[in-house]
Amino acid sequence: MENIVKDGLKLGFGLMRLPRLGAGSEKDPFDMEQTKAMVDRFIAAGGKYFDTAYVYTGSEEATKEALCDRYPRDSYYLASKLNATDWAVKSKEEALAQLEISLERTGAGYFDFYLLHSLDHECVDRYEDYGVWDFVWDAKAKGLVKHAGISFHDTADVLDKILTDHPETEFVQLQINYLDWEDPDVQSRACYEVCVKHNKPVIVMEPVRGGLLANLPERATEVFKEADPDASTASWAVRFAASLPNVSVVLSGMSTIEQVEDNLSYMQDFKPLSDEERDVINRALEALLDVDRIPCTACRYCTPGCPMEIDIPRIFKVMNNYKIYGDLEKYKEIYQRRFKDVKASDCIQCGQCEGACPQHLPIVELLQEVAATLE
Repeated sequence: MENIVKDGLKLGFGLMRLPRLGAGSEKDPFDMEQTKAMVDRFIAAGGKYFDTAYVYTGSEEATKEALCDRYPRDSYYLASKLNATDWAVKSKEEALAQLEISLERTGAGYFDFYLLHSLDHECVDRYEDYGVWDFVWDAKAKGLVKHAGISFHDTADVLDKILTDHPETEFVQLQINYLDWEDPDVQSRACYEVCVKHNKPVIVMEPVRGGLLANLPERATEVFKEADPDASTASWAVRFAASLPNVSVVLSGMSTIEQVEDNLSYMQDFKPLSDEERDVINRALEALLDVDRIPCTACRYCTPGCPMEIDIPRIFKVMNNYKIYGDLEKYKEIYQRRFKDVKASDCIQCGQCEGACPQHLPIVELLQEVAATLE
């Protein structure tokens, strides 16, 4: 199968989790000096693929400042996305306006890769009704888009139907990591196999599961450290995804220069996993699955429309750290310090967040659990 990304590293720079100043909350501005340093280091090492989206608040503007205004246009690949889900837009006109707005925000002139964003069975009809498929492929004919594809969050049978109905799709962005590979809800392996069946190259998102696979419980960490004391836990996750033969690029949402350096340390001269290393991952996975955690990826799709402005992903991160590491008093103190103004118990149960969540989490119920445990 032809690799749709012709050159550069197999590592892509995800621009969704850029570093922020202040306390690092969503309301704090991006740390543009560190972001520029991260972009510079990535490009110097041979990286070319950058990924943003219309709904990543502030990301496209930061991409302009850190990348598009500072590098020749033919020296990098830039991906962005059009989101027509009901939580992102209210009309066809609003949806179709996103391409022009994204081009203006980034100053890129064109997108090398442009995606119909966050497709699943609940929103696929909206993309049809709004004429998004024809719109994006018309934009490709005009040179505003070089390659058009989809990002997908659903089961393999839904993906199979989409690719059967739309064989013009050039590539698919999938959530793939060793935790979700055999998960019956996420179906990473089955979705990957659908892409192979339809001869569609894969771009990987969430290889580290929103940071969860970089910060494992002690038992799982010990498995990896015994196998290779010098390798980060994140490196095992990224290499798992990158070792799949149909994968063109693995995106990593990098937030610090240290994460850039770590990713480059094993992806600049990438070596696929050996059979022995796959066995190590399987043993670490067994230890990880013993922990009952909230499977939030911190994509932040849930936060923009929350009427109470609850920082759901950060709240879930504290709850997961408690679940993984124990020490209730410690995480109560952390929770109460970080969320003294807007807490989980402030949820009015409107359900907006659940409609936006690509993981289909019962967020309202989970916030109630957090409030009962940490407040």
